[in-house]
Amino acid sequence: MMTQRSKILQKVNNIETNKLQEESFLYFGRTFLVASWTAKVKGIKGCAILKPNGEREREFVKNVKKETRQKKKEKERERAFLESGSKLHEKLIASCNGRPIPIRSYSCEELLRATNNYDPSCFFHKGMICDWYNGSFEGRMISVKKYFRHNDDDYLFTDIAVSAKMSAHNNVLKLIGCCLETQVPISVYESAAKGSLSSRLYNVTSHDGAQQHQREPLSWQRRLKIAREIAHAISYLHTAFSRPIVHRDIKPGNVFLDQHGVAKLTDFSFSISIPEGETHAEDVLCGSGTQYFVCPHYLATNYITEKVDVYSFGSFLLELLTGQKLQYLFNTTDYFNVEDFENDRERFTINEVVDPAILVGEEGSVVWQQLQAVLRLALICRKKDPEIRPDMVDVTKELRKIERFIL
Repeated sequence: MMTQRSKILQKVNNIETNKLQEESFLYFGRTFLVASWTAKVKGIKGCAILKPNGEREREFVKNVKKETRQKKKEKERERAFLESGSKLHEKLIASCNGRPIPIRSYSCEELLRATNNYDPSCFFHKGMICDWYNGSFEGRMISVKKYFRHNDDDYLFTDIAVSAKMSAHNNVLKLIGCCLETQVPISVYESAAKGSLSSRLYNVTSHDGAQQHQREPLSWQRRLKIAREIAHAISYLHTAFSRPIVHRDIKPGNVFLDQHGVAKLTDFSFSISIPEGETHAEDVLCGSGTQYFVCPHYLATNYITEKVDVYSFGSFLLELLTGQKLQYLFNTTDYFNVEDFENDRERFTINEVVDPAILVGEEGSVVWQQLQAVLRLALICRKKDPEIRPDMVDVTKELRKIERFIL
């Protein structure tokens, strides 16, 4: 007759490894069973019967739990990598017409080290769908975009794919790579050392941990250069590909500055391509766009053309010019009532509209004429009728003329 001990040992020898872990906890306290599991892990046939030892059992359980968590973590990362990789691959094929674009793959550990475990001192910007961190990897400064969790992850794969497609342009924040091991992918870009344009326009004080220092206001010539650079990037987005791409979220918060002060357009999450042979795409607002930046014609019809970005760029110019968010500038309940503002323009002097920080050290008639020309261009871009608005190629040319003072 088989003893109880023999029955248990026989049962242990016959079950699969994953079942064995469950049985180990079920029979916890029976030292010979614990010893049998340990022997199997070491590849030893048979069972080693040990004397009861509470400390050994506790250490064993601790190690088993640690190993189980590690294996589970590795499986989750592998699953996330396969799922995210598949989605990104589809987006890249659709966006880049099958043309290979090299994107480096980063591990979770590499990005944790690069950002010092996402230390708050590395944080520099909060977007609509993400947090941005500065970091350093292999001696190179980088910016890390950590997306928020969302039910619909299509937007973030669109962001990565279009960023990859646009990375050759000098005024687009260059995508270096991404981490697909997390449930929500993480993107890695070239360094945006001087942060977002919005932080330079709206805030005069920056925070670096416990320290504080005053930021130097952006001069008029720097603002004009930023406007021309971003206009050029949008023009490229509209004209460089067989299917024009509409950004749909042009605003100072989506423009970063590198260490040399060069403006970089970013965040293509809500971008959409206009089908070949078509004059427009059709899509609902879907949370994209910012108050006073959304084209009223798009809002009313769901029709998307390049003129949607032209309208947003007009709002962008107004914020560059005034240094204010538009809700503080407009005193009308109609967010898109451009005509009222144009009528009021006759009652305002440029002194009352322009950011006072611009006027410091900027004297002479040339500056005043540039300011007035940019104001006129901004208002034309924000015309309610899309047909009246210029295209971004013409806007870029006009800004070059204004910058060189060829009016």
